[in-house]
Amino acid sequence: MTFNFTKSVFGLAFGSLLLSSCGSSSPVLVSTPVENIDAIPLKVSDLTDSEKKNWGHLDLVTDTIPGMSVNKAYTDIIKGNKGETVIVAVLDSGMDLEHEDLVNVLWTNTKEIPGNNIDDDKNGYVDDIHGYNFLGESYNELLEMTRIVKLKIGDAAYQAKAKAALDEKYNETLKNKTYYEQILQTVTTADTAVKEKLGKGTYTKEDVAAIETQDATLLQNISMIKQVYTFAEDVPSFIKDITGGITSMTESLNYNYNVEFDGRTPVGDNPYDLEDTIYGNGNPQNRVEDESHGTHVAGIIAAQRGNGKGADGVANNVQLMSIRAVPNGDEYDKDIALGIRYAVDNGAKVINGSFGKSFSPNADWVYDAIKYAASKDVLFIHAAGNDGLDLDNPTNPNFPNDQVDNGAEIADNVITVGSITSNYGADLVSSFSNYGVINVDVFAPGSAIYSTVPGNEYDYNSGTSMAAPAVAGVAALIRSQYPKLKAAEVKKIIMQSGLTTKTSVVVAGEASKATEFSKLTKSGKMVNAYNALILASQVANGKVKL
Repeated sequence: MTFNFTKSVFGLAFGSLLLSSCGSSSPVLVSTPVENIDAIPLKVSDLTDSEKKNWGHLDLVTDTIPGMSVNKAYTDIIKGNKGETVIVAVLDSGMDLEHEDLVNVLWTNTKEIPGNNIDDDKNGYVDDIHGYNFLGESYNELLEMTRIVKLKIGDAAYQAKAKAALDEKYNETLKNKTYYEQILQTVTTADTAVKEKLGKGTYTKEDVAAIETQDATLLQNISMIKQVYTFAEDVPSFIKDITGGITSMTESLNYNYNVEFDGRTPVGDNPYDLEDTIYGNGNPQNRVEDESHGTHVAGIIAAQRGNGKGADGVANNVQLMSIRAVPNGDEYDKDIALGIRYAVDNGAKVINGSFGKSFSPNADWVYDAIKYAASKDVLFIHAAGNDGLDLDNPTNPNFPNDQVDNGAEIADNVITVGSITSNYGADLVSSFSNYGVINVDVFAPGSAIYSTVPGNEYDYNSGTSMAAPAVAGVAALIRSQYPKLKAAEVKKIIMQSGLTTKTSVVVAGEASKATEFSKLTKSGKMVNAYNALILASQVANGKVKL
């Protein structure tokens, strides 16, 4: 899923620049940590570096940080019990298969002989050692709306709808790119002026505050830098973030919205023919450094725990299956449908899908694949999307989902996940996160999540793309510790065992849209691993019926 930079926390902030049960002898289910969000002392101090890197694993009651109580679950419940190994498919962009924190947790197809160009296990895919690559050597790609306009897919009304959406996106992106370029120029100029005044290449917030001058231009530059410090820890990181946003928008204009661009030809198939299945290759490794999404998602799920390296995943006994099917643009319905079926047929019990789009001309192919996964007892975890929209509004579709036109669910194995921040208060819900009492099931940590990126590196990313794998990790934990539970049961356990609050939270970054947290999803809850494992134990032992 391509993150919508203009809807991110940074994007919303830039505009102003230019103008329980602790101590219990046995784990006890926590239904709600507090009656009201105002009844618990809110965390007023900044997160420490350790908390920033690990906040999604922390505990609301103990730390006043709305993580999923993962660390507490390991300490109080899992302890030394690794459980059974669970295969989790990462249906995403390519993954760095050599990353120091992932290399020991990869799924390996032992029935396939590497590099002999033969389908040894007769599963229809050649040399699929750690998964499969449905994108071949391609990466940049059009959005589906652009493809509909370019290829004249569907009837006239469908094409007109896609054209209107494409024009709006193109013009909005072009405008924002110009806007961010102006911000970058202004901040860069101010940064240079402050460095010259201080006589050094790096400086602190305190250095800036101590500058004394009567020069009007310098005062203006100092004021600009002070504003930067209200949005970022330092000026270099701010410049890095905004430069990244400009790069992302430039790529969107050059590739995603450009009807003259052709990203699929190198693959060699007809992406609108489901019977054309002989394409791609057995190497799902990321092709370029910037293709980092799948690696980041994988680390959230299962970066090797306790090895002293950069990040710990949620799940401790997982094999990660890499399925490269999400380009730098919109995924093809065919690739997703075949990717889901590949994961199911090769042993995955959980599939993470951190992608989505607003147009899906062959949605039925994906629906059928999801139903197939359900028939084989496989969970599908999906990101809700990053447009800050109510998905229950028919004008805001996000594919794939588990129902059509807000109707009955087509399958009982799909969990759609929205994103929360580390701020337990009015700003609990991530400003970019989609929501919907029909179409979104739960919320989970998705803002500023620290995880693996290519080249044995680690970084922070935000999006419902980060929230979904957090839930996939919890699902894997449950399926590992209680392997007899079915996918539908695991879904219910995750939804029913979460924590909630009765107070109002800001939605889409707009205070005017504040509403009760419990009214933003079907469950009204944020996922909690500690609670989920307790409930899973009760269900597995026949003490509780769902």
